[in-house]
Amino acid sequence: MGVTIDDIKKLKELTGVGLTDAKKALVDADGDFDAALEAMRKKGLTKAEKKGDREARAGVIDSYVHDGRIGVVVEVNCETDFVARLDDFKTLAHQIAMQIAAMNPTYATEDDIPAEERDRVKAELMASDALASKPEEMREKIVEGQLSKHFSEQVLMNQAYVLDDEKTVRDHVQENIAKLGENIVIRQFRRIELGVSE
Repeated sequence: MGVTIDDIKKLKELTGVGLTDAKKALVDADGDFDAALEAMRKKGLTKAEKKGDREARAGVIDSYVHDGRIGVVVEVNCETDFVARLDDFKTLAHQIAMQIAAMNPTYATEDDIPAEERDRVKAELMASDALASKPEEMREKIVEGQLSKHFSEQVLMNQAYVLDDEKTVRDHVQENIAKLGENIVIRQFRRIELGVSE
């Protein structure tokens, strides 16, 4: 397969890399656009993971109101004011606010789950009758799986992304880290529902 300038431009647009990198990826993939895109995604996500330790203190506070009944305010951080002003970053912040409105997470990340809450749920799961018949060494593994599943719906980053349920919110944020070239952190959020108090 040949490498066309249209494919190079399209790959550059989709991945946010330079023309040279896009051309190299297509050449390496023998002109197979899908293979080149997959390779660039893997490479981009690897870069995104490395950016995850960098300080993110710039950003935006975004809000979303659904049908006058559910309101969300979310703080999404990046590393620089330059990226904070980009439409792509603002769009991401708004998408996150919509996600919170739709899926009502309790925590942004697993690290935000209080240890006592995790211990409480684990104790409940360990005490279930269904586990009593299982061998001792299997119980811990089963409970860890159940614990992970229990909190997956409550942790924003682990939820299925509402605009594309083939990926998680974490995947979506990682893709934006790769595209924008900066660490992105969902710092905090608040969801208010009409007639429901905490």
